[in-house]
Amino acid sequence: MTTPDAAGLRRLTLELLAAHPPATTDPTDFLKARFDAGLAWVHYPAGLGGLDAPRSLQPVVDAELAAADAPDNDPRRIGIGLGMAAPTILGSGTDEQKRRFLRPLWVGEEVWCQLFSEPGAGSDLAALGTRAVRDGEDWVVDGQKVWTSSAHLARWAILIARTDPDVPKHRGISYFICDMTDPGVEVRPLRQITGEAEFNEVFLTGVRIPDSHRLGPVGEGWKVAQTTLMNERVSIGGARIPREGGMIGPIAATWRERPELRTHDLHQRLLTFWVEAEVARLTGARLRQQLVAGQPGPEGSGMKLAFARLNQEISGLEVELMGGEGLLYSDWTMRRPEFVDFTGRDAGYRYLRSKGNSIEGGTSEVLLNIVAERVLGLPAEPRNDKAVAWKDLSR
Repeated sequence: MTTPDAAGLRRLTLELLAAHPPATTDPTDFLKARFDAGLAWVHYPAGLGGLDAPRSLQPVVDAELAAADAPDNDPRRIGIGLGMAAPTILGSGTDEQKRRFLRPLWVGEEVWCQLFSEPGAGSDLAALGTRAVRDGEDWVVDGQKVWTSSAHLARWAILIARTDPDVPKHRGISYFICDMTDPGVEVRPLRQITGEAEFNEVFLTGVRIPDSHRLGPVGEGWKVAQTTLMNERVSIGGARIPREGGMIGPIAATWRERPELRTHDLHQRLLTFWVEAEVARLTGARLRQQLVAGQPGPEGSGMKLAFARLNQEISGLEVELMGGEGLLYSDWTMRRPEFVDFTGRDAGYRYLRSKGNSIEGGTSEVLLNIVAERVLGLPAEPRNDKAVAWKDLSR
């Protein structure tokens, strides 16, 4: 099959719209047809939602579908599957795993979550203690995970667990696909400062995972996890947004609509943040262009750092601008949302929720180390535990 160019993709998209008119086709049926036509991820292999086309041509398809008011797959609801699970399955999964999981993941029929962090292994993820022990054709998993977004909605999870405690911590980890409906999986909500519980703690007790649901070789889960983590940071910090999208949008709108709130000092600070937000947006566009050549690199950590800092500083300025009104938060209720919506809420919500941006997806302190060592080439911090067996580490 010849790899299509922009004109070819446009023609295929118009053929899809003609065969499955969005106005009269069930949205899920339309999404399935789009996947089968190779127009889901055009850069993925043929038969797996793509056409082996350059990633840079995806906007050609998206523009035609948007103009036709075609349904999307609600990417905010299934962001973990799209941004983390899918590229990991594509990179390390078997042909059978790719065929089984990618289509329902992209269509949105199956929500995914990420079982990585633990109470004693957040920033130092390689120190994780959740165990997976081989039992015939299965692995039996016991442990606890935390900060798991969407676990209360998820059908599947990407999971890393320790399969060999007798080797150094980075080498004894394996990567699995975990069935969240297994009776040994218990999901408990973690209530946040916002009043909501968008993420959870997950307890795994005797969970049986077939070896056919292992991604990558036994003991090389840390290498597989790097694909997930690099894609996660790009998906958080490098998302495609329009000018004045994200956190800068609401405060800019308030500034224009409420002249009585303006002061010279706030004006100068808002201008500074506006410029920084625009620089971050354009840098994110350059980063996405680099993805055309392959998997994301450590530069995504820099984008995620900027995202967290700007969100926190801009939301703080917004509260300051609005004075007493900025402290109001009209919806402090216990809910379990499907996704985070920064812009559709009160300023008080944005201020509170942004505090988590420097933790989720890798703490800012860890990401600073990654940028220093892997982007700038600075000397690595001394690590005395790299050659010590996990079982001998103090915990």
